[in-house]
Amino acid sequence: MEIKLFDSELKVMNVLWREGDTTAKRISDVLKAETGWNMNTTYTLIKRCIKKGAIERSEPNFMCHALIPKEDVQEAETNELINKIFDGSADKLFAALLGRKRLTAEQIEQLKQIVGDLE
Repeated sequence: MEIKLFDSELKVMNVLWREGDTTAKRISDVLKAETGWNMNTTYTLIKRCIKKGAIERSEPNFMCHALIPKEDVQEAETNELINKIFDGSADKLFAALLGRKRLTAEQIEQLKQIVGDLE
């Protein structure tokens, strides 16, 4: 089952993925520092994520646990980007990314290794 998360919900998930299981209060504190959101905003987003099945809540202390791995969301978002912007063509996305900036020799070597592993 694929869960569609909005950018604001992804900010909540990113705190959980980065910190591991943590309280809603801690998520709120982190997002207040990072985005300026108040507690009500963050709690509303956490509850939306719970409703969507992305977060599980437990007591005590409104403890939050990510039910979906970051890699799954990254893959789904990448597929959506490829389909929406690059006509479903991963090589067009790759070419666009490579054309954006100069890569270091080390980054080029890493990319060659990734491509080599695919062959």
